Amino acid sequence: MANQVCSGALISCSFGSAPSTLTILPVNMVNTSSMPAATIMDYTPLVNIMSFGTCSSPSNPVVAAATSAALGVLTPMPCVPATVSPWSPGISDVSIGKLSALDDSSTCNCMWAGSISISFAGQVQTEVS
Repeated sequence: MANQVCSGALISCSFGSAPSTLTILPVNMVNTSSMPAATIMDYTPLVNIMSFGTCSSPSNPVVAAATSAALGVLTPMPCVPATVSPWSPGISDVSIGKLSALDDSSTCNCMWAGSISISFAGQVQTEVS
């Protein structure tokens, strides 16, 4: 069974050098374990999804330019998340303000080919299926 995700969840990117924390603004006024509950639409870069330290994706133009300048040696650069689509799949039968709730098996994609996953939901009391 999956856990419902809330603010403070631990997330990581396949091309990031460090984990990050998911930030959920209390706009929906729905909590789980006293923290704002997440929906699939909580994917905004630098609002919900913060930096993962450095990015090592060759698809990232900044990384590609730095790698080129280093004569082909992969050169990670500061991560600026570039998420453009919602978390998927979410929990279709659990809604928060008409949006699907987020569970810890969902993922989100960065446009620089990174896959963002949830390693800790932020709480362990509320399970969803």
